[in-house]
Amino acid sequence: MKAPSSILDFEASLLKKKKRIAFLLFKEAYQAQYKKNYVIAVEKYKQSIASFSTAEAHTFLGWTYSLMGNLELAIKECQTAIVIDPDFGNAYNDIGAYCIAKGNYQEAVPYLNHALEAKRYRAKHYVYFNLGCVSEKTGDNLGALRYYKMALAIKPNYKAALFAVDSLKDKLNKAYL
Repeated sequence: MKAPSSILDFEASLLKKKKRIAFLLFKEAYQAQYKKNYVIAVEKYKQSIASFSTAEAHTFLGWTYSLMGNLELAIKECQTAIVIDPDFGNAYNDIGAYCIAKGNYQEAVPYLNHALEAKRYRAKHYVYFNLGCVSEKTGDNLGALRYYKMALAIKPNYKAALFAVDSLKDKLNKAYL
């Protein structure tokens, strides 16, 4: 039996309202996060998710948890984001970054590679930088230099990559003198 159009219209209207509320709460959460009011940010992201769960809200909630020092919860939120939207690359890159922060360098690589392949991810310079960090931490300085330069090819003024290249060049020059 087909639902009457008025019920379908109501459902569409309700969904639109939930998405709008979720978006407004997400904006409030992001503003709180930017101001380093992490407890408020967590609360607002959770409210946003309760209204309408999105990969973005889970990823940003994870980012807030990471800023609070809780990498396990950060990873868990990003994993939830991936379930919601496997094409959202931010979540993969963030898990890779959290694995690096924990010293789990090889565990980071598959997530970073997924980020490079993700359809919804435009900040691939971060992924190349993170792959450079993995390479450097595991002793592959030439590989690290290559990844840092790939990051700079995408975003030439990316300060972290510029610093990493200069630092690594100094390190390599000293090693070969």
